[in-house]
Amino acid sequence: MTNQPLEQLFYSSLVTEHIVPQGRDFPFKRWHNHLVETSKKYNGFLRCDLCPPLICKDRVVKWYYIIHFDSPEHLNQWMESSDRKQLLESGQEIFSAYRFKSFTTGLEGWFSALAGNSEYKGLGPPRWKQILAVVLALYPVVMMQAIAFSVFGIMQSWSLASSMIVNNLITSTILSLFVMPFVSKRLSFWLQPAYFPVSTKTNLIGASLVTVSLALMVSIFNGALGLIKQ
Repeated sequence: MTNQPLEQLFYSSLVTEHIVPQGRDFPFKRWHNHLVETSKKYNGFLRCDLCPPLICKDRVVKWYYIIHFDSPEHLNQWMESSDRKQLLESGQEIFSAYRFKSFTTGLEGWFSALAGNSEYKGLGPPRWKQILAVVLALYPVVMMQAIAFSVFGIMQSWSLASSMIVNNLITSTILSLFVMPFVSKRLSFWLQPAYFPVSTKTNLIGASLVTVSLALMVSIFNGALGLIKQ
């Protein structure tokens, strides 16, 4: 029976997924070797396991490695180090995206980065597509809510601050549970991850659908507001 403190029996690990375009395996392995040699200089480093690559249908290769430290504190020191950040920045020319999951560090969720020096960028679609999709989903919800509240006189006597918080709660709930999943599903052909190659034709079709839909809704709501004023 070991007398070792319980917290020392559980090491802290970081699992990282890198999305690498086909043909860049050798540069990635060379970059990974550099990462391992650098991490060895930090207190508490135990080992780093590189898993066999996973070849995907979307013309990319996924590489996974697990780095182990003897405590959450030492793992966090490595994760927050300038050396690691510089390595991730230099690797942007090799891999298209990455995300990681840490264990016993207090950072239990998945995070990811596509480019630049931001640690928490998403593996989702480009930002301009995300903005258009959110506007497409948000606009009708806000308009219908505003019209309904006006017609039925809901919260008309409330202060702006009070009515705004209620409005935001209602809007966010409807958007998150119903409208955004619907929009995302219908535009899934267009809302591809940023690393996934999307043709110019597909981008034009998706952007045109969003633009036409917004223009149509503006026309409909203008007509509805005109009838209400009469």
